[in-house]
Order: sequence, then C-alpha cells, then structure tokens
Amino acid sequence: MCSPGFALAVGVIVNYRIGPKTQRPHEYVVRIEGVSDRDEASAYLGRRVEWVSPKGERFVGSVARLHGNNGAVVVRFRKGLPGTALGTRVAIL
Repeated sequence: MCSPGFALAVGVIVNYRIGPKTQRPHEYVVRIEGVSDRDEASAYLGRRVEWVSPKGERFVGSVARLHGNNGAVVVRFRKGLPGTALGTRVAIL
C-alpha cells in the first residue's frame, strides 16, 4: 500500500491518536520500521508521508510530532484515512 521505491523509510499505522474522550480522525500513530528510540525518530519530523488506498488514491500527510519513547511518531493527514488503513504501511518520503 505504499511506494517503497521512492521512500526514505516505511512505517505501519498503529492507531488513531486518541485521548480519554476524543479521537482525532486526521492524526495517526505510526511506527517507523528500524527506529527504536526518540532520538532516531526526531530525524523524521516534518517529512512527508503517503498512504495509497487499494483503489489507487493517494493520501498525503506529514510527521507532526513524536509519540512516546520507542520511536513512534504522530502523522497528520490532510484528509482522514478510512478505517481499513489501520495496520497497513505508509511511505515516508
């Protein structure tokens, strides 16, 4: 579901960014493959992220902030992704 040929890295959408009473439909927690701590993940801040749907639609977002201490990041998409995107791969450009 991503174009790994042009990607700097590949990540997996883990979940929506959620709070105690809210779910943010444009923000997702993404685990970047090969990144294991906060310092390595900080190199990806501001990078463009792309998810391609099975129909071929491209959804573009960017890495907004870090999430936790294990290398996960929060990605903010311009348009919310469908629920089937959870668990799929994204390309970090």
